[in-house]
Amino acid sequence: MQKSPSNIGLLMALIVLGCWTASIILLMQWQVNFANPLLYLLILVQMHLYTGLFITAHDAMHGSVSPNKTLNNLVGYICTLLYASFWYPKLYTKHHQHHKHVHTADDPDYHTGNFVQWYVRFIRNYLSVWQIVVMAVLFNVLKLWIPQANLLLFWVAPSLLSTLQLFYFGTYLPHKGEHDNKHQSRSQAKNHVLAFFSCYFFGYHYEHHDAPWLPWWKLWRATSSTTT
Repeated sequence: MQKSPSNIGLLMALIVLGCWTASIILLMQWQVNFANPLLYLLILVQMHLYTGLFITAHDAMHGSVSPNKTLNNLVGYICTLLYASFWYPKLYTKHHQHHKHVHTADDPDYHTGNFVQWYVRFIRNYLSVWQIVVMAVLFNVLKLWIPQANLLLFWVAPSLLSTLQLFYFGTYLPHKGEHDNKHQSRSQAKNHVLAFFSCYFFGYHYEHHDAPWLPWWKLWRATSSTTT
């Protein structure tokens, strides 16, 4: 049974937003040195924080950030805009279409092709021309004050890499192939550490479809025998 969201969801959202904001500000000032192994670790950390932005917006789409609808949706708008100038209402509509028509021709997240074909379709389904224009304008404005290398390595690259992270662990692995269950999805084997670092527990995907109101930070408590 669905429970009303508590303000803990808002606190978790603020933590993710705070970590992303602090990280992006510090990394825009970081001295880029390609010989420093820390550079590549920081890119991965930033990628994970970008994924956290999208997962937080996803929670907002299911009303699990805050019991206050206005506040809940505001967090969704902020996270999708910061992620890559995505328009929250469009993502909201398509995501609920996915839940309603999972693994069918009407599912915007499903495709019968191989990994690359599916990923390209996935991106094309959500990306818009105006979004590309906005991001291009922002990039050219920001590089007036921020070194271009920092923008490319810590703003552009992590966002693009996180789309792969979200797609692979949150769409492709859970929904590829055929499934003998009502949600047409599977979950990864239980390993909470790997599940968090791979995609904020969204590898537990059957559980998400079974209880979509559960926020990402509660998914690890859900149980299912449907594993990869």
